[in-house]
Amino acid sequence: MPLLDDAGAIRDLLSRTRTIAVVGASTDPGRPSHGISLYLARAGYRVIPVNPTLMGRSLAGEPFRASLAAIQEPVDIVDVFRRPDAVPALVEEAVAAGAPALWLQLGVGHPDAVRRAVAAGLAVVAERCISVDHRRLMG
Repeated sequence: MPLLDDAGAIRDLLSRTRTIAVVGASTDPGRPSHGISLYLARAGYRVIPVNPTLMGRSLAGEPFRASLAAIQEPVDIVDVFRRPDAVPALVEEAVAAGAPALWLQLGVGHPDAVRRAVAAGLAVVAERCISVDHRRLMG
């Protein structure tokens, strides 16, 4: 799959998506991952929060998972809110989990990891905000 950077391809990905794993999700209302997770849930997506430090808590009605491997059902997009240096390992987790798409939020770029994800067959959206694109393309 390619690096998706045009409106039509991104709209198509968002319209096919039902479940989004938000890696780096937070229960802190001041964190972008918190607000965006809630926005995506209100938009009708199932949001599965991933953060090993928040086990036992929930967000958008879903319990936190420790890792992508801990999610027992298919995920359509892995949405990443982590530092760029964490992205290569997350790409490997996404590939191992069979995720079809990876979304790297603004400031989460890692060109080598993006190349690895694309080479592994994932559709990749990089350096874009999923809620901004959703509002613009699906609203």
